[in-house]
Amino acid sequence: MRFLIVSDIHANLAALSAVLEDAKPYDGVWCLGDVVGYGPDPNECIERLRALPELKCIKGNHDAAILGEIDRNAFNYEARASLDWLESKLKPANRRWLANLDERLEQDGITLVHGSPRNPIWEYVMDVQTARQNMSQFATQVCLVGHSHIPCVFQQEEDGQESIRLYAMAPEVAFQLEHRAILNPGSVGQPRDHDPRAAYVVYDTRSADWTYHRVEYDIIKVQARIRAAGLPERHASRLESGL
Repeated sequence: MRFLIVSDIHANLAALSAVLEDAKPYDGVWCLGDVVGYGPDPNECIERLRALPELKCIKGNHDAAILGEIDRNAFNYEARASLDWLESKLKPANRRWLANLDERLEQDGITLVHGSPRNPIWEYVMDVQTARQNMSQFATQVCLVGHSHIPCVFQQEEDGQESIRLYAMAPEVAFQLEHRAILNPGSVGQPRDHDPRAAYVVYDTRSADWTYHRVEYDIIKVQARIRAAGLPERHASRLESGL
């Protein structure tokens, strides 16, 4: 089985469409949350995901916030403005779909969360210390996370050891995870690693290979749609810088 792993789509339909096309063929899609927020296409992104065969999707912090499950005051001004805009745009059926998402799943021997296994909605795994503290919080060998928008792998040096290393993934180079690991595929719709291209990972269960990918999409058109919607300029400008 070949699984496409995506995260942090953030209502960017052009980026999602580019990823879904570039990644073919795949047998299923695992989405690590934050389908909405920031971008101009929340309903379109949800509906595109819902139509995919063998989709497994979990809830992110922006998804939870639009449902009233997180206080919006916990977000910065631009994120709150996006959530306020989304309140009047999100279709009832799509709101119900978000409400029914789990915060944590285990799929084919892999744990799926948005933030961290210790705090699935909110905690960022961005450093070795946080990764070490979370290694005991999931029962599978590998945990997939999103939230930070930065693609990377934290892996124990040996099974049961405290030593954790941070690895950067090389695009198009297959690798295997031999020990306990936390992997972030990066962001589809709003990368923050200085690379504006949409990010995703493919996992092949037959070979146990993981492969990280980047794909270009029409950023200028998405920026124009963000501005036309009256969303904060920051949501548009950061797309071209990948920050």
